[in-house]
Amino acid sequence: MSAEATTVTAVHGPAGARKRSAGRAGRSVLWHVLVVAVVLLLLYPVGWLVSTSFKPADEVLSSLALLPEHGTTGNYTEVLHGVAGYGVWRYFGNSLAVSVGAVAGNVLSCSLAAYAFARLHFRGRGPLFGFMICTIMLPQHVVLIPQYIVFQKLGMVNSFWPLILPKFLATDAFFVFLMVQFIRTLPRELDEAATVDGCGPYRTFGHVILPLLRPALITTAIFTFIWTWNDFFTQMIYLNDPAKFTVPLALRIFIDQTGNSAFGPMFAMSVLALVPIGLFFLAFQRFLVDGVSTSGLKG
Repeated sequence: MSAEATTVTAVHGPAGARKRSAGRAGRSVLWHVLVVAVVLLLLYPVGWLVSTSFKPADEVLSSLALLPEHGTTGNYTEVLHGVAGYGVWRYFGNSLAVSVGAVAGNVLSCSLAAYAFARLHFRGRGPLFGFMICTIMLPQHVVLIPQYIVFQKLGMVNSFWPLILPKFLATDAFFVFLMVQFIRTLPRELDEAATVDGCGPYRTFGHVILPLLRPALITTAIFTFIWTWNDFFTQMIYLNDPAKFTVPLALRIFIDQTGNSAFGPMFAMSVLALVPIGLFFLAFQRFLVDGVSTSGLKG
């Protein structure tokens, strides 16, 4: 056997295959170690928050250790006993009412507006759609004062209406644009078939478009719930009665400007505030990738 044939046999033989297999295994292990390290780095703030919520008051700021030296559940007990004279469940109920109202408003109004822009033909549809897209780049602070004046004239300040009512007017252009793009991927033959069967625009939307729009609706619901639940600035502007405070505003109560801040209970309530968001996401995240835009053609 020649030297060239011997070299080829060594490269392509069992020894060469083992080397290639070992190289792939090494790269796979290295990749998994890197991914686990990144995940741990991203989860560290959450772990620190949970751990600190079990630390006593004198240990919260004095100890830099991740795990508490003298663990206690007193912070949670203090939170459950009430904040600023009101039970903690009142604040969670207020946040839930505002978030559910915002979700219902966005899902209903944005889907109707998206259907109109994507399927109906009316004068000025193009300019109106372009104007709506431009509002995405408009900072919230620009419209804050005019909106506040309007709600003040209507006597709605210090109520949940300023936080919920705009959602029923399709003011979140991002979700309208999201649904418009989704509806445009649906075959127009579905609309034509519904028209032949005697369906008008409303029945076509309710019986044909809306069922196929479920992935976009779920996405809108998830982001609306999370953004509304975590919103602090807008709720601080319109709510000034502690009995109507939401969870983000209730967290602010623990911070005293004089320096006597209750960080332990604040961290405990922060952990409790994360629970509804996590449960809501786990319940609906599988719908984010569920469904195909042309599923109406199956059967």
